[in-house]
Amino acid sequence: MDPTTDNAVHAGDPGTARAALEALRAEIAKAVVGQDPAVTGLVVALLCRGHVLLEGVPGVAKTLLVRALASALELDTKRVQFTPDLMPSDVTGSLVYDTRSAEFSFQPGPVFTNLLLADEINRTPPKTQSSLLEAMEERQVTVDGTPRPLPDPFLVAATQNPVEYEGTYPLPEAQLDRFLLKLTIPLPSREDEINVLTRHAEGFNPRDLHAAGVRPVAGPADLEAARAAVAKTTVSPEITAYVVDICRATRESPSLTLGVSPRGATALLATARAWAWLTGRDYVTPDDVKALALPTLRHRVQLRPEAEMEGVTADSVINAILAHVPVPR
Repeated sequence: MDPTTDNAVHAGDPGTARAALEALRAEIAKAVVGQDPAVTGLVVALLCRGHVLLEGVPGVAKTLLVRALASALELDTKRVQFTPDLMPSDVTGSLVYDTRSAEFSFQPGPVFTNLLLADEINRTPPKTQSSLLEAMEERQVTVDGTPRPLPDPFLVAATQNPVEYEGTYPLPEAQLDRFLLKLTIPLPSREDEINVLTRHAEGFNPRDLHAAGVRPVAGPADLEAARAAVAKTTVSPEITAYVVDICRATRESPSLTLGVSPRGATALLATARAWAWLTGRDYVTPDDVKALALPTLRHRVQLRPEAEMEGVTADSVINAILAHVPVPR
C-alpha cells in the first residue's frame, strides 16, 4: 500500500499514528545501526515541536541518521555545512535583484525545509549561529522587515564535535537553551561495528537510502495526530511538582554555576509527556520524567570549573539529583 495514501486514510487516528512512529525505528535501522535512543529523541522532538543538538565524534552517522529519518517520514530535508565564512543570509535567504522585473525578490535559504541539518554548528561565528534563533523560536524568518513562515513540521538538528575545539565558537547558554534535547551519539559496540562493516562490504551506499530499502512509514498527518494525542496526555499535580523539584535542585547544586531555567522545566514536562504517549500510556509517570531528564537538561546546566577539573560531568550531577529528589507515589 502507498504510505502517503495510508496516512491520508488514517489521518487523525492516534493509534495508527503511534504504530507508524514506532515503525520508524525498524525503517531507520536499515541505514543506521544501533542508534535507537537517538531515533527516539528525534521523534520526541518532532512531537514537541522542538530542536535537537547531536553531539558525537566524526563518523558515527549523525548526518545519515537525520537523512534516514527524513526519508522514513517523507519530509523535506536540507543540509548546511557551517564554516567560519558562512553568512546569515546563506542560511535564511536574501533579496535578489531581478533585472527583468527591476524588482527585488526573496530567494529562500536552506532553512525553508522540514528537517534542517546544521552540520558542525559550532564552527561558524555567533552572528551566523544567531541567524537560526528566530527560525527555531518563532518558526519564521524576517528579511527586510517581512516575516516569512517556515514549513510545518520544522526541526533543526545541529551537530557538533565534542573533542575538537580549535577554530570553533562554543554555543552560548542562551542558544543552547533553545534546543529541546541534546543527544550524545556514542561509538558503536563491537557487534554493531561489525554489522556496519558487513553492510558496506555487501554494497551498502549511505548516499542512496532508497537502495538501502528505507521507505516512508509515516508522514505529516501522523505527526499531527500524534501531537494532538500528546497534548491530551494527563499530567498530575504530583508529576508537575516533581519536575519543578528536579529543576530547582540543579539551581542549588554546589557543582553548578548555572541551573535549569523555567523554560527547561517546561521542556522536561513536554518531553516526558511525549515519551509517555509513545510508550502507550495517556498519563505521565515519574519514570517518564527520569527517562528524559538527561537529554532534556544536560545542556541547560553549567559546571563549576573546579568540579569539571575533578571529573564531574553534567550527566553525573543530574543523575545524583534524580537519586535524591523524592519520587511521588
